[in-house]
Amino acid sequence: MSTTTLSLKSLKENQQKFSCITAYDATFAKLACDAGIDVLLVGDSLGMVLQGQSSTLPVSMDDMIYHTQCVSRGASKPLIMADMPFNSLNSIESALDNAGKLMQAGAHIVKLEGSEWLAEYTSALSDRGIPVCAHLGLTPQSVNKLGGYRVQGKEAEKANLMINTAKELAEAGADMILLECVPTSLAELITQKVKVPVIGIGAGNVTDGQVLVMHDLLGVSSGHKPKFVKNFMAEANSISDAFVKYDSAVKSGEFPSADYSFSG
Repeated sequence: MSTTTLSLKSLKENQQKFSCITAYDATFAKLACDAGIDVLLVGDSLGMVLQGQSSTLPVSMDDMIYHTQCVSRGASKPLIMADMPFNSLNSIESALDNAGKLMQAGAHIVKLEGSEWLAEYTSALSDRGIPVCAHLGLTPQSVNKLGGYRVQGKEAEKANLMINTAKELAEAGADMILLECVPTSLAELITQKVKVPVIGIGAGNVTDGQVLVMHDLLGVSSGHKPKFVKNFMAEANSISDAFVKYDSAVKSGEFPSADYSFSG
């Protein structure tokens, strides 16, 4: 059975966790699909892991459309989520146009990075039948404004703002919330306070789902290794086996343990 936004919400209501990894082509998308992964994120992380860029900022809409098309050809069951790249939300009109192109390329939901200002974009997209995942916390497209890749929401004021923003975005029509690099205690509060599924990356095992960049999961990324990354290939016999082990660890709540999470 194919994964949908409604089936993920049902999993949340039944306190069952779901798995997500990034995917960029048909071959790996099929392997992930066969391993039981629920959601595939066509991430603008492709800028680093495929293109050799130093950040996600150079990734274009054409890049995202191409890779979304590739993933959609390889995956028949997972929900396909596609990132709206940097500079694709310059206006409501441009957001609708760009999100529409990603949906036509095979996405089932688009992911927007930002904060409280995403509410009007979320509402507009939702009204046009385009599902939205709102990405809060560490938002890589804003790395220059944030001053680097740092844990977000550690201060009480910023934590409260993130909680209120998540609630506002869910009320505006967001179908999912993604939290990156936030303390486990904050992720738990947000997960409890919104009715939509919450995906975490570096947010502890308290969220409804987990996501990792595929290359990190397989231990083939170069450069800095974030604290929340675990190499599932280290104890696997194949890439498919690594995906299965990740899926199982997420759904059992075993991953991420405290060693791969951030305290308040």
